[in-house]
Amino acid sequence: MPGEVIQNCISTAGTAPSGANQQPWRFVVVKDPDVKRRIRAAAEEEERRFYGERAPDEWLDAVRPMGTDEHKPFLETAPCLVIVMAVSYGVAEDGAHIKHYYVSESVGIACGLFIAAIHNAGLVCLTHTPSPMGFLSEILGRPPNERPYLLIPIGYPADDAVVPDIHRKSVDEICVFV
Repeated sequence: MPGEVIQNCISTAGTAPSGANQQPWRFVVVKDPDVKRRIRAAAEEEERRFYGERAPDEWLDAVRPMGTDEHKPFLETAPCLVIVMAVSYGVAEDGAHIKHYYVSESVGIACGLFIAAIHNAGLVCLTHTPSPMGFLSEILGRPPNERPYLLIPIGYPADDAVVPDIHRKSVDEICVFV
């Protein structure tokens, strides 16, 4: 997968509107196999704890039809992982903190644009949010003002890929005209 494609998708994401135009996001692109292996190991450890101890039965019932569990081989086999970081505050030259506004909303919009750009480029992706995600900050050596928001494996679908038969709501179910 050409790096230029990912850069173009990130460039698209960077056009997202943001609170006070502070653009409180950072996109960390991981292609290194060793780093991907470390991310997978840490994510699966968190997921084992989540699915085995913290996940409510209601959640487990909801994701069961999709086959979601603690096994995340795609974190290692995807050609590229993009970790979107929410930047909670900026840092001035003198070290002072610069407050960022509407960080979660702004980063969410940027992620939506990024995912749409990935799909328009002919690639596939998956949104992954192991909980908690602090291990990503540690593995990637990110500063304290950045927190992991979304982990996105990107690539081409495997020949034997199976997409769950999920229902998408119709426009009538999700839209009201007034």
